Amino acid sequence: MATTSGFPRDLLAGQEELHRVRAELSALLKRLPWSVEPMDGFHDDSGWRKVERPASPGWTVNEQAEVEKLRRREHELAVFVSTHRFWAEVAAADRVEARRNLKYAHEGTATEDNG
Repeated sequence: MATTSGFPRDLLAGQEELHRVRAELSALLKRLPWSVEPMDGFHDDSGWRKVERPASPGWTVNEQAEVEKLRRREHELAVFVSTHRFWAEVAAADRVEARRNLKYAHEGTATEDNG
């Protein structure tokens, strides 16, 4: 298994920031009301699965802007990581494993340091 030392620093930094942005976006979306626009609550007990939502006050303009900012940055980082010049140096047959190794490189660093 490749170590983090095989990846360029900017690629590692981009992947680490991508992880951070995705975690921040996920946490924000979990905190926000279920609907962007104000909506009445509802429930449906007639289906195979009970569905119930409380009334949603909607998202504020600031909340919408924060979600948009994080989504835009997530997209920029995903493009940066997936199109980095490093991938041209990796044999086509090895790219999937290399990309997987990059995705989990931050976990490997902690393991390598401790093990």
